Amino acid sequence: MMMHGSSCGCHSSGSFFMGAAAGMALGAAVGAVMAPSSRQVKRAAHKAVRRVDQVVDRLADAMDM
Repeated sequence: MMMHGSSCGCHSSGSFFMGAAAGMALGAAVGAVMAPSSRQVKRAAHKAVRRVDQVVDRLADAMDM
């Protein structure tokens, strides 16, 4: 299929790139809103450390150390 005239589909690719840029901007905005706060991250890390400590203690008790 040959294209005639000066139309090469550039308008549709420009629309695609504008849509892609808008989608990336929207995704970044939603990601920033949904991201946990540093306080939530610190709390989760602290809870994880406590759980690891509990597992190590139970393992040590099971091995009679």
